[in-house]
Amino acid sequence: MSGRAMFLSRYNAYGGLGSWLTGRMTPAAFETAKPDPVSYLDRLAASDLGRSYKRRMLDELDLRAGHRVLDLGCGPGTDLQALARAVTSTGAVIGFDHDQNMVDAARTRTAGQAMVDVRHADIHDLPVPDHTADRARTDRVLQHVADPLTALGEIRRVLRPGGRLVMGEPDWETLAVDHPDSNLTRVYTRHIAERVVRNAGIGRQLARLAAESGFTVPTVIPVTPLFRDVQVADRILGLERTTRRAVEAGYFSDRAAEAWLSHLTRGPFFAAVTFYIVVAEV
Repeated sequence: MSGRAMFLSRYNAYGGLGSWLTGRMTPAAFETAKPDPVSYLDRLAASDLGRSYKRRMLDELDLRAGHRVLDLGCGPGTDLQALARAVTSTGAVIGFDHDQNMVDAARTRTAGQAMVDVRHADIHDLPVPDHTADRARTDRVLQHVADPLTALGEIRRVLRPGGRLVMGEPDWETLAVDHPDSNLTRVYTRHIAERVVRNAGIGRQLARLAAESGFTVPTVIPVTPLFRDVQVADRILGLERTTRRAVEAGYFSDRAAEAWLSHLTRGPFFAAVTFYIVVAEV
């Protein structure tokens, strides 16, 4: 930890990875300050990518008036209002998150909506009676949990017969960033898969894990977010910040990191990753 602190101290003092390595400032294309979690989730939801896949997930949930729906890993309540509109005042929306700050933000945003309840809870041990929910959703949550199979078992437990779960997760091992040195791309992706995201291959595993948990899986929808603007990509993927972490972890040398980032700013830029929407039913 002391080594990391020293690196970050130098990073902050000298203006970013590029300057720390070479005496030049990090290109303006990159966002060097990490956004706070609430701002980041709001940013993604407001992007074309976020609006598109969230709309598809909402369609696949097939919500009806009077449904009881669970938003598992609801964050700051980004999607709670859309769910509430779909189930109307006759239904109920319950958001769960393990982060109390997120719970507080979600409660503030949904204050006055009697059909919305936000709770602090662990997805591995939901405080919900058996077979009492009609629908559930997880949105980029299972990639981070300690045990996805246990979480899926809990979700199946609380869904009624005929209930539906809709999940959306990326497969980070499919991340492709064009670069003249393809080995740098492979190293960058490997660093994400091994060090940054706990369950980096969860997207491709969702259908199997759901089946192992007792669900049937009628639908798997691949979505391929495509980025051709480095600034847009960086605001979602955190290219510079992730490269900095790769240097700290020993995946990139200083020289390789400089070569990687400097080319990305010169373009043309191309990056893509596969995102899966999986529908599972009880």
